[in-house]
Amino acid sequence: MRFLSTLLITLMVPLAAAAADRGKEAVGEVEVVVYFGTNDDPAKAGERTTEVPAATAEQLRRHEPLEFTHYRLLGSDRQKVYRSYENWAQPIKGSDEILCRFETESVISRDTMRLDLELWLSRKKILKSGMALTHGKPVLVLGPEWRGGRLIVAVELAPPPGSGP
Repeated sequence: MRFLSTLLITLMVPLAAAAADRGKEAVGEVEVVVYFGTNDDPAKAGERTTEVPAATAEQLRRHEPLEFTHYRLLGSDRQKVYRSYENWAQPIKGSDEILCRFETESVISRDTMRLDLELWLSRKKILKSGMALTHGKPVLVLGPEWRGGRLIVAVELAPPPGSGP
C-alpha cells in the first residue's frame, strides 16, 4: 500500500506542474506614453511635465493631426502582457483619467504581437481595436483637448529583453 501511495504521488507531481496556469506567462511588454501637444504656452501642462526629446517631437510632427509647436511628456507606464489575461496600463500615476486595456490575441514574432486594445479617457472607452503592435512603431491616438492643447497617447510593444538599446 505504501508503494502504491508513493507511486501515485510520483506520477501526480509532474501532472500538477503541467497543469500550472500557462495564462500567467508573460509574453511581452507594452509601453503606453501620454504627451501634451500645443501651439500655446507649454507651461499650461503643469510643473510635473518634461520636454520631449527632439527626435520624439519630430516623429510626432510627421503626422499632420499631431503637428504642434511644443510637446510635453505627461507620463508613461510599461506593463507585462500575459498570455491569457487582461492587462491594464496607467500612464499618469495616481490618476485613472487615462487607462489602456490590452489582451493578447496572438504572438506573431519576437517583435510583433496582435492585441485587443482599448483606450479609456475619463472612464469612457474611446477606442477599441484589434491591432498588431511592433517595437519601434507606436500606435498614436489623438486624444481630447486639454489645457489649450491636445493629449496624444502612444502605445507600443516594448523591446524584447536582450535586444539592446
